[in-house]
Amino acid sequence: MNKQKRLAIFDRLAAAMPEPTTELNYDSDFELLIAVVLSAQATDKGVNKATAKLFPVANTPSAILNLGLDGLKNYIKTIGLFNSKAANIMTLCQQLLDKHQGQVPQTRPELEALAGVGRKTANVILNTAFGQETIAVDTHIFRVANRTHIAPGKNVLVVEQNLEKWVPKQHKKNAHHLLILHGRYTCVARKPLCTNCLIADLCEYKEKLITAE
Repeated sequence: MNKQKRLAIFDRLAAAMPEPTTELNYDSDFELLIAVVLSAQATDKGVNKATAKLFPVANTPSAILNLGLDGLKNYIKTIGLFNSKAANIMTLCQQLLDKHQGQVPQTRPELEALAGVGRKTANVILNTAFGQETIAVDTHIFRVANRTHIAPGKNVLVVEQNLEKWVPKQHKKNAHHLLILHGRYTCVARKPLCTNCLIADLCEYKEKLITAE
C-alpha cells in the first residue's frame, strides 16, 4: 500500500468520524485508567455497566482502597477476570498514592510500572487522556491494519511500529480511535461489511469481493 492510498483512507475515516473517541464512559483521567484496565478481554459496554455503579461510589485511588478488595470485586464481578483485575487495581491505587500523589502519570514508563497496565493500556491513556500521538493496537486495530494492508504485521508490536511509521502525521492523534471504530462496526471479524465500507475501493483485502457478494 502506498502513501497516497493510506492518506486517502484516513481522510475518509476522519471525515466520517470527525471527533472519534473511546466508548468507555469516564469523567477523569483516573476513571479512564480504571475503565481501560477493566476492559482487557471485556467489552466496553460491560465495563460501562459496572463503572456506572462503581464510580459514583469510588472514583479516586483512596476511595477504591477504602472499598477493600472484596468490596471492589462486588462492583466488577460481571467483568471477565474480575479477581485478578481487582487485585491489580488495588495495587495500582496504592502505587498512585505512594508515587504520584494520586495522579495518573503522563509517561509510558511510569504507566507501565503500574499494576495491570501494559503497553496497550499505557498507549490508550497517553492518547485519550493526554493527547499524545500513540496508537494502542487491540484486536480490532490488529485486524484492520492487516486486512486492509494499512500496516500489516505478524504481532501487535510490529503493527504498532508500522502504524507509527506510516499513518499520516495529521491523523496520528486520532488514528487509534478511527481504526478501532472502523473495526468494531464495519471491518468486523467474521463477516466484514465490505458492501457498506467507505474505504472498500482503497482496501487491499483480497477476500473483500467474495465477502461482499
